[in-house]
Amino acid sequence: MKFVCSKDSILNEIIYSMDFTSQRNSLSVTSNVYLETFDDRLVIRATDQKVGFSTEIAVQTLEKGKTMVYCDKFLNILRSLPDSEIQFTAQSGVFAIKPVNQTIDFKLRTINAEEFPTMESIGDNSYFTVSQRSFSDMANQTIFAISEDETRYFLCGLYLERTATGMNMVGTDGRRLSIVQRKFDEDIPAFSPVIIPPKFFAVLKKLSTEEGSLNLCITENLIFAQIANRLFYSTLIKGQYPNYQRVIPESQNYCSIMRIQDMLDALRRVSLLIENKAKRIYLDISEAGVLLTSDENEVGEAKEIIPCKYEGPENKVALNFTYLINPLKAMEGEYFSINFSEPTKAMTIKAESERDYYHVIMPMQPNA
Repeated sequence: MKFVCSKDSILNEIIYSMDFTSQRNSLSVTSNVYLETFDDRLVIRATDQKVGFSTEIAVQTLEKGKTMVYCDKFLNILRSLPDSEIQFTAQSGVFAIKPVNQTIDFKLRTINAEEFPTMESIGDNSYFTVSQRSFSDMANQTIFAISEDETRYFLCGLYLERTATGMNMVGTDGRRLSIVQRKFDEDIPAFSPVIIPPKFFAVLKKLSTEEGSLNLCITENLIFAQIANRLFYSTLIKGQYPNYQRVIPESQNYCSIMRIQDMLDALRRVSLLIENKAKRIYLDISEAGVLLTSDENEVGEAKEIIPCKYEGPENKVALNFTYLINPLKAMEGEYFSINFSEPTKAMTIKAESERDYYHVIMPMQPNA
């Protein structure tokens, strides 16, 4: 095979391809990127057999063919080259990389392209279309709540289900829960609820332009996404997701409203003196304001009061401060509310303006 293209056009696609390789060693098939050129097009594919990526770019094809090269070294070479047209040639087990009119010449060993694993396809299924920005925002509002405990693998991804008007996305680790209940104007076909690994959303964040549409296809075992010429997919997490609706409070007696930025700033300052592994912070909620307090320890203690709008008895709440700071960092608007009935029962964190997402936090025992 032989083709010519600009450095920038191929470099971007190989950068994306790296996220889909196993990166173990150059002899591993899944550490290599697949290249095939014909009709002035270059097809690029990569997979570690759990996730896969495919794209194509325009090139000048001098001789059609296909090969595989070690993705990590190929990427490092491309990054080192000057911005120019580059000629690529694969012949007799060697992949030559030579910028046009330059004295630079790299050669990489290749693997037989026939050994590349078969990529997954949507088969008889079809794509449906949603807004890139809206779907990415759903993940941003929930992904921080998923579990990192691999023994509870079914909580290590985002739960996605279809509703009558759109889709719900949920993240939980058993102590907190974040949910988005989003309406879509687009027609969304019926699909069974699925658990999507976080890597899918990490890739989506890199590939998304935040403009235009995203094509999705959800099957029993896989989720596919397509943006322009780029297609990627991921296997789904198998397991029984808990009935998250059971932990959402039906009603709560008290509501404390304050500025998002006030709470974020106070949390960052007071948490500087939190030494316990539980990351516990205390909130004393009263009509005079919210008092944030760290546990007194060998280093010292920190306190700060922020103003709030609240009517009700004084209540002292203990919680993991990261469970509050994470949703606030993703929240839109100026104000938010903490809603509760008792200081030891589930609290709901909501943006004051009408939004389609909210967060449920389980407090700690104050003296635990």
